[in-house]
Amino acid sequence: MSKIIVIGLGPGNEGSLTLDAAEKICNGNKVFLRTKEHPAIKYLERKNIIYESYDYLYQEKDSIEEVYEAIVDNLVETSRKHGEINYCVPGNPVLGETTVSKLIILRDMGEIELEIISGMSFIDVVLSSLCEDSIDGLKIIDGLDFKEGNLDINSNNIIVHIYNKELASEAKLKLAELYGDDHEIYVVKAAGVTDEEKISRIPIFKLDRIEWINHLTSIFVPKMGKNNKKFYDMNNLINIMETLRSENGCKWDIKQTHKSLREYLIEEAYEVVDAIDKEDVDLICEELGDLLLQVIFHSQIAREEGYFNIWNVINGISQKLIYRHPHVFGEVEVNNDVEATDSWNKMKDKEKNIKSYTERLKNVTKGLSSLLRSYKIQDKASEVGFDWKDISGAFSKVEEELQEVKEIYREDDKEKKEEELGDLLFAVVNVCRFANINPEVALNKTISKFIKRFGFIERESHRVGMDLKEMTLEEMDRIWELSKIYNN
Repeated sequence: MSKIIVIGLGPGNEGSLTLDAAEKICNGNKVFLRTKEHPAIKYLERKNIIYESYDYLYQEKDSIEEVYEAIVDNLVETSRKHGEINYCVPGNPVLGETTVSKLIILRDMGEIELEIISGMSFIDVVLSSLCEDSIDGLKIIDGLDFKEGNLDINSNNIIVHIYNKELASEAKLKLAELYGDDHEIYVVKAAGVTDEEKISRIPIFKLDRIEWINHLTSIFVPKMGKNNKKFYDMNNLINIMETLRSENGCKWDIKQTHKSLREYLIEEAYEVVDAIDKEDVDLICEELGDLLLQVIFHSQIAREEGYFNIWNVINGISQKLIYRHPHVFGEVEVNNDVEATDSWNKMKDKEKNIKSYTERLKNVTKGLSSLLRSYKIQDKASEVGFDWKDISGAFSKVEEELQEVKEIYREDDKEKKEEELGDLLFAVVNVCRFANINPEVALNKTISKFIKRFGFIERESHRVGMDLKEMTLEEMDRIWELSKIYNN
């Protein structure tokens, strides 16, 4: 079996090479470097060791993932050809080295033999240079695959592989998104390298203005302590809710149950919808926060009762999204949004063991408003062809149901009137569906419009010194018509 010896070159000068690493480098094997841009390479040159570098791949490939895959493929192929080779990487091989992680997977699959020669990590040197203690938490992030979600504001973060101004600029935008422009960070170049080490403490917004960034540059992002807390994350929110529900927390929060919170959950959901209708981005953000609070609240109650916690909720929805999107995470192919929806529904039916079309209709939750539930039921019935050919059929059905309501309206049979009015509403919802209009949204907009116009009538009545109760319907109606002109 082919063997790859992975050798850690340490963080900087050749003096940081371990004796074991120095000995392995000189064992006569062919030597490959992930990058030759490292101070310890002088040791190889001084020992007249011939090496090959993978630096050229960074220019040839379109993504860093392709670079890593190409390196690993070449290492495996070359090791099979030569039996045993050396692969040298900066720092410690098992800290921030994606290629080594991929090689470890191949080793565990039995495809290669792997020996890892540890090296001093650049993390140790950076922390020593900054006199920082990692006991309270430290997260290492690859700057070549850096996402906001990788950051932990409650822990120190070190972002590595920031080797040019472009990467620094991208990091600045992501950091500012979470920490703000003024949060102070440390930019560290060549940590532990004699006469080359440089450390600069700057606010985030100045990160891309530094001219001396190179391949040995890292960013140290201090955690947000209690005294400089400007932003909060999911963990903070969970801790806040836990405190509110604790023995010394809020008396109201402590008393709440799933049932007592039900009305607030519905209310907050509708307030999000209202904010969307108003197209008020700031209000949408605020109302989504209120809705998220309800999720956290219910999860905390369930956690205390021993049923589930917020992480179970997040895990569940993550698994569901992956399962129901085989056209994204699996092998299924779709050509448009209609096929994507069809794929989703098939996976949902399979997941819930739904075997008939009627079961599909019954599965539409009763917790929805009647308008929205009827809309969804009609939509599902239409999937099997139980539908009008076009909207004219829906219009005719409304006229038919309206006539039936008129015929029984003056009768004393309340149950019959309830039935016929229900049929009329159901028919109107069908028209909404053909027009691709959500009836719940449409009716809420009309309600808001009614309140707005009614307010106009009241203001006008006050302007002329009258009370609404003193006005006739005709007088109010004239002002109502004016409101359509002046107040939409």
